[in-house]
Amino acid sequence: MQTADPLIPLPRLLDAMRLLVRGFGSREDEVEAVVQRLVEANLTGHDSHGIGMLPRYVSSYLEGGLQPNAGIAVEMDGGALLRLDGRAGFGQVVGQQAMALGIERAQAHGSCIVALGNAHHLGRIGAWAEQVAAAGLVSMHFVNVISRVIVAPHGGADARFGTNPFCAGVPLAGRAPVILDFATSVIAQGKTRVAHNKGETVDPGCLIDHQGRPTQDPRYGVIPPYGALLTFGGHKGYGLALMCELLGGALAAGLTQREADNGKKRVLNGMLSVLIDPGRLADRAAFEAEALAFLDWVQASPTRAGGEPVQVAGDAERAWRARRTAEGVPVDATSWAEILDAAARLGVDPAAVRVAAGV
Repeated sequence: MQTADPLIPLPRLLDAMRLLVRGFGSREDEVEAVVQRLVEANLTGHDSHGIGMLPRYVSSYLEGGLQPNAGIAVEMDGGALLRLDGRAGFGQVVGQQAMALGIERAQAHGSCIVALGNAHHLGRIGAWAEQVAAAGLVSMHFVNVISRVIVAPHGGADARFGTNPFCAGVPLAGRAPVILDFATSVIAQGKTRVAHNKGETVDPGCLIDHQGRPTQDPRYGVIPPYGALLTFGGHKGYGLALMCELLGGALAAGLTQREADNGKKRVLNGMLSVLIDPGRLADRAAFEAEALAFLDWVQASPTRAGGEPVQVAGDAERAWRARRTAEGVPVDATSWAEILDAAARLGVDPAAVRVAAGV
C-alpha cells in the first residue's frame, strides 16, 4: 500500500529505476551507470541531484536534447591535456569516462587537465572527485550550466547564469577522502524543486521573486513567473560562479550561458578538471602526514553549545549514505508521482515501476 511519502528500500529502488531508465533505450551498462549515480545522490542526502531529476531527463530526451548510448569523443589529445565532447550523452556516463581517461593520463604524466563540453547533466559533481580520489589523485572541478538561468549576479535583480558548481577532492591514507562539493548559489536549484514538492519554504537569503524582492517561497525557482537564487557569500560566491562560467564554460566547453530561457529542458554542463598525482609533486607520506595533522587539529575544536562535533567536507554525505542504505530512501509523494508520469512518457508501465519499488 502506497504511503504519502514512500520510504523505499535501496535494492527495490535500484530495481525500479533500472526499469524506468531502460525506457530510454539505453544499453544495460548505461542503465546501471545512470541508476547508480542518481540513487547515490539520494543516498548522500542530495535529493536535488537524485532520481527526482528523471522527469527532467525524460523531457530533454523527448525533445532531442539527451542522447542515450553516446560516449565521449576526444577532440584534442595533448597527452596531459585533453579536450572531450560529451555528445549530449548521459552525464552519469560521460563524466565517468572523462575522469577515467584523466586518471590514466595523470598517473602517466603526474597531472592532467581535462576539458569536457556538451555533457548532459553531470549530476552530483562530488561523484567525479570521489572517482579520482579512489585512484589516489587530487582533483579540482569548475562547472558551468547551460539551461534556464536561475541565479542572479551579486547586486542583480534577475537570473543570469546557473548554479555553476565547484568541487575539489583530496585522498588521504587511513581515512575517507576530503570531498568539497557545492553550488555557487546559496542552495542548488533542485532543492527549490524538492521544497516546492514537499510544500516547504526555503531559508531566508536564498531566493528573490520575479520582481527582485526577497522571498522564501520555492515556487519562484520552479514555476513561472521565475525569480532567482542568490550566490552564497554575496560577491565571493558570485566571483567563483564567474570563474566556473569562464573556465568550465568558455574554456572547457566553448559555450557560456547567454540566453534567459530558450524553453528547452536539456541541462548541458561544461567541466574543467585538474587532476594531480600528489606523489609526483611532493613526498606523498609527508604531504599526507601534514594534511592529517591539520585535520586532527581542526576537528579537535570544542563543540559549540547546542551544536555538533566539527566535521570536514564529505563527512555529512557519508553519514547520510550509511543511514539511507540501512533505512531506505525517502521520496516525497509529488516527486514520486512525477517519476511515475515520466515512466509513462517513456512507454514504461508505471504500475510495474510501483511494484518494483514496493510502494
